Amino acid sequence: MRICVFLSAADLDDRYTRPAREFAKLLGKGGHTLVWGGSDVGLMKVVADGVQEAGGRLVGVSVEFLSAKVRPGVDEMVIAKDLAERKKLLLEKADAVVIMVGGTGTLDEATEILELKKHGHTEKPVVLLNTAGFYDGLKEQFRRMEDEGFLPRPLTDLVFFAEEPVGALAYLEESLGTR
Repeated sequence: MRICVFLSAADLDDRYTRPAREFAKLLGKGGHTLVWGGSDVGLMKVVADGVQEAGGRLVGVSVEFLSAKVRPGVDEMVIAKDLAERKKLLLEKADAVVIMVGGTGTLDEATEILELKKHGHTEKPVVLLNTAGFYDGLKEQFRRMEDEGFLPRPLTDLVFFAEEPVGALAYLEESLGTR
């Protein structure tokens, strides 16, 4: 599988890096490809390191204004002209999406894929990895959107909430029949 991971490039503490590293090792050991923002800093570096060390492939999609931070030695690196093109390329190159902890950029990427799914423009499986309860508030907001009629499809059709890395990968493998 080619798994797009949306996540932060910030340097974060162990409660976030440990599960990210665990997911990366599972991805690499499974022979999967990481499709990610291409940066060699912060949590993006942690995940890329873990995938590469475990034997997985790396496909990066960076953007011109961040090109100084791209990871060397990857299987493929594309530099997009802007963030909109980057998101489009990330999704085109992936079979599935995992949303990890992150800031406004990660939230933007997450809502874009969910909007595409909501309108039937993609059926790629999407997992929100709720590390250390980071997305508890967002999960509650999504449920409210569903309960109050803002979502034309059930929330479970749009996104799977995983509390642990092993559950995230198991859901993707089952969804895509690679298990």
